[in-house]
Amino acid sequence: MPDVSVLRGHIVHAPVFGQLEIKENAYLVLENGRIAGIFDALPERYHGIDVTDYGSKIIMPSFCDMHLHAPQYPMLGMGMDLPLLEWLATYTFKTEARFSDNDYARKIYRALAQALIHHGTTRVVAFASLHREATLILMEEFENVGITGYVGKVNMDRNSAPLNEDTQDSIAQTLRWLDESARFKYIKPILTPRFTPSCSNELMEALGKIANERGLYVQSHLSENTSEIAWVKELHPDCQQYWESYEKYGLFKSHTVMAHCVHSDARERAAMKERNVLVAHCPDSNVNLISGVAPVRVLLNEGVWVALGSDIAGGADLSMMRVIAHAIRSSKFKRIETKWNDDFLTVAEAFYLGTSSAARYFGANPGFAVGDDFHAIVLDDSTLTDSDRLSVRERFERSFYLCDDRHITAVYSAGRKVV
Repeated sequence: MPDVSVLRGHIVHAPVFGQLEIKENAYLVLENGRIAGIFDALPERYHGIDVTDYGSKIIMPSFCDMHLHAPQYPMLGMGMDLPLLEWLATYTFKTEARFSDNDYARKIYRALAQALIHHGTTRVVAFASLHREATLILMEEFENVGITGYVGKVNMDRNSAPLNEDTQDSIAQTLRWLDESARFKYIKPILTPRFTPSCSNELMEALGKIANERGLYVQSHLSENTSEIAWVKELHPDCQQYWESYEKYGLFKSHTVMAHCVHSDARERAAMKERNVLVAHCPDSNVNLISGVAPVRVLLNEGVWVALGSDIAGGADLSMMRVIAHAIRSSKFKRIETKWNDDFLTVAEAFYLGTSSAARYFGANPGFAVGDDFHAIVLDDSTLTDSDRLSVRERFERSFYLCDDRHITAVYSAGRKVV
C-alpha cells in the first residue's frame, strides 16, 4: 500500500507558460511523496485518510533558484555602488577567500540553507567557492534542510587574486570532490568554471574532458557586462563571441546553465537554443551591478530556455518571490527601452519562470504534474489588508510584491514536509 497524504486549500500552479490554474478549496493527494492528483472533491478511495486542511491558505509550487553564489551570503547588500569587475575585485574574491576556514563555512552555509528553505526555495543550482572541503559542507547543509539540486566547486586559476588556484591542483581537487560527492542523495555536483577570464585554457580543456567523461552538467556566466565581453575577446581572439570560449572545450551543451546573458545577440541566442542551454535570468543583480536589462521577452520568443536566479550577492534578495517581482519590473524597463516593442512579463509568466521552467532542469514537468515529486509552499497572507475580500488570483498576484518568509507557513521538498 502506498503512503498517502492529502492536503486541502486554494491550489495555484502554472502548467502552461502565462496561464495560472486555480483550484479553490481543492484536494491535492500525494502517494509516496509524489503527486497523485488534484481534485475538487476527494475521491472515495481516499476517504478515511487524514486531511491536512490549510483552509484559505494558498498552496503553490516552491521555487527554484538557478543561480546563486553561496559564499557571497555574508556580503548580501554590499558593494552596490560598483560595476561587476570592480565589485568582484573589491568585495567578492576577498569574501570568498574566507571559506578556507571550514568552521566559518559551516556557520555561513548552515544559516544560508535555513534562510533558503524558509523562503520557499527547495531546488537550487549554486556556486560554492574554490575550496573543496567547504563545498562539501555546503552540499551537506543543503541536504540537511531538505534542499535538492546541484552545487559546484568553483574553478579559477587566473585573474582572481587572492583566490587563484594552481591549475593542476584545481583539476585534482575537482576530481577528488566529485568522488566525495557520491554520498549525497539530493545534492549533486555540477562543474563550475567561474567564467572565462578566471580560467586558463588548460583548465577549461580539462573541465570539458571531465564533463564529457562523467556526464556532468556545467554552470558559468555569459555576456553579463560589456567590459567582461571585451576582456573575453582579448583572452580568446580566436572566438568571435563569448559563448565560443566555452563551446571549444565542450562546456556549452545541453543543460549548461549560463547566468545573465544580458548582452547576448541573435547569434549567441541561437547557439543557446540549439544546444538547449538554460539562461538563468538574474534581474536584481543586473541592475545592482549596472550590467543592463536582459532581453527576456526576445529570448522567450526565440525559444531559448529561461529561468530565474537570485544571484546573491550581486542580487540583494534571497527570496525568489522578490526575484519574480524584479523580473516583472525589469521587463517593464526593457519595454520602455525598446519604445514599447518588447512586451513585459506578466505575474503568471514570471511565476512560470521561477517554478515550472526551472523545475524542468531537475526532470520535473510543469506545475503540479501527476507523478512528480511534490515541491510546494503554503502561503498565509491573512495579515495583509483586505485578504478576505480579494479573489484567490488577486491574493496570489499581490503576494510577490508584499509577502516574505513570514508568510510561508509550510514547505514541502521532494515529497517531504521540511518546514
